[in-house]
Amino acid sequence: MPGPLTARLAPALEALTTLPPGAPCAIPDVTARDVWDAVPEAVRGDVLDRAAAELARPAPPLLASDWARTFRDGERGSYEGRVRALRERVTLLVLAAVLTGEVAAADEPAGCPHLDAAADGLVALAEASTWCWAPHDRRTAGRGELLPDPDDPFLDLGAAEVAALFAWADRALGPHLDARLPGLRRRLRREVDVRVLTPYERVRDWHWIGADGTANNWNPWITQAVVACALLLCGDGARRARLVVRAVRDLDHYLAVLPDDGGVDEGIAYWFAGAGRVLELLDQLADAGGPALDARDLPVLAELLRYPQRMHLGGDHYVNVGDAPARLGGGRPWQVVHRWGALLGQPETAAHAVAAARGAGPVADAGGLGRSLAALADGAWCRAVTGPPPSRPQAPWLARESWLPRLQILVAREAAGSTRGLTLAVKAGHNGEHHNHLDVGSYWVAVDGRPLVVDAGRPAYTARTFGPDRYAAWPFRSSWHNVPEPGAGQEPGPAYGARAVDVVLGGPVSVLRAELGGAYPPGTVARWAREVRLERAAGGGAGAAVVVEDRWEGRRGGPVLLRHVLAGRVASGPGWATVTAAGGAGLRMEWDASAAEADVEVRELDDALLRQSWGGRLTRLTLTAAEPADSGRITVRWSRSH
Repeated sequence: MPGPLTARLAPALEALTTLPPGAPCAIPDVTARDVWDAVPEAVRGDVLDRAAAELARPAPPLLASDWARTFRDGERGSYEGRVRALRERVTLLVLAAVLTGEVAAADEPAGCPHLDAAADGLVALAEASTWCWAPHDRRTAGRGELLPDPDDPFLDLGAAEVAALFAWADRALGPHLDARLPGLRRRLRREVDVRVLTPYERVRDWHWIGADGTANNWNPWITQAVVACALLLCGDGARRARLVVRAVRDLDHYLAVLPDDGGVDEGIAYWFAGAGRVLELLDQLADAGGPALDARDLPVLAELLRYPQRMHLGGDHYVNVGDAPARLGGGRPWQVVHRWGALLGQPETAAHAVAAARGAGPVADAGGLGRSLAALADGAWCRAVTGPPPSRPQAPWLARESWLPRLQILVAREAAGSTRGLTLAVKAGHNGEHHNHLDVGSYWVAVDGRPLVVDAGRPAYTARTFGPDRYAAWPFRSSWHNVPEPGAGQEPGPAYGARAVDVVLGGPVSVLRAELGGAYPPGTVARWAREVRLERAAGGGAGAAVVVEDRWEGRRGGPVLLRHVLAGRVASGPGWATVTAAGGAGLRMEWDASAAEADVEVRELDDALLRQSWGGRLTRLTLTAAEPADSGRITVRWSRSH
């Protein structure tokens, strides 16, 4: 039975056979000077300044020894980092060439530095033996070799990224590439055909399609690139239609597993890699086919679009379930969120996108060339991000409570529309989620939008990250999440999860209750009931507090531990602890000193990704029950410190 997208669009997709490649498309080419000359000067200057700095540096070389390190010592970042740097270099130089409109005849020795350097980068990628990231290339590993075979390409995320770059570079600079470097566009098409489109057609059971119900971000990440290449590069109309029909059918497998609450268990960073690409693919189809191919009113999309704002804590801090970093930082394509907020009539969503992009600017070339071109051509977006901020900043996207029942995540703050005060986030879920951490029952506490009770996030990926040794890395284990250890740590797999999950919403107290015993090895504990609640301040009474109450019964043995991962300067004594951020925001933690004793451990961070979120260290405060009986109760109270 066809999925909703296929059923909706299939009758109209045949119209794609009659369209010339590249038309219609919402992003014009370099000759549309009315569009590109209208880019605000502040945005233009930023792009050209960064492009000048890039021209002063040599292009990163792609080395076979770096690619082989995945198989030698598990280090995948060296090669992938070079490829990413080269893609981002080409993206930036294409943007600069579009803004300047520079061009010269093929026989002129100089005169268009951005265009020439962009072409050099495109050719370097075309000459690479593979576009596949080494850990994904099952065929090279299966041959027992360390060098990829250009005649046996593997279609993965890396291949999709380069193919999409080629498609959008061809779209944006096509007329000038024809004039300056004749033959390059034909080469781009050949490489995309051989490495992406033909493998996509020939292999019917790519694992990343997720036809068995396991689809994740790979599906829209790759299908969106396939659709872009088909629409922009494929000259055979019948083949173009076949490719898009198949991509739409494959995308339905991803839509089928999206929860109706819009939740993304892979985490906020992967929203842009997966869910965000669904939105862009639907934009491309609507641009190409008009109303007949416009499916941007699918019911799940409005909730999906709200996910980033629901996970927002404050500034660039987000609730980072899955493999998300705690701080998103720059480089996210917020223009997609802004555009869709306007499209679906969600002004608070559009406002969140503008606020999130202000620090980094409107054009995030790290997000890919297609996204960067769309942002650059969107005058309203550029003006909103670069214009003066409101005199009285508001945050209408910050809801008082957000409950995602399928993902089982609750985010609650003292008052809607403000980061001021305490914000609580807590999850139940299970340990078979995509990009899973062993974190059933974990929680976050932020003060004025700054998380102090935290999830460390993910370290840099290695060849071991997505295999049986994933949980050998400490940031993935339950011992480094804010969960209990009733004699053992949590176990991976969908069978290990929370039960009897319940929430209380709408009153002065927001509550999540869950039975966590099922997250641990069988026989560890018969029952572990955790209640996490945000108690808002009462008029004239006590201030707001987050209270975590744990009760257990039928425990097998060993110590009872309650883990707490903290970001900031930590001090402690009998029955109390404080954690204070560099900027002054702080929390006070209190418990019955006769019930548990605290142990404080500082972990120095040597991983670059973790340091980006937390600086040089995190602290783990572990409460050990004084009398680890078969049954017991410990309550922890968090309040603002002064």
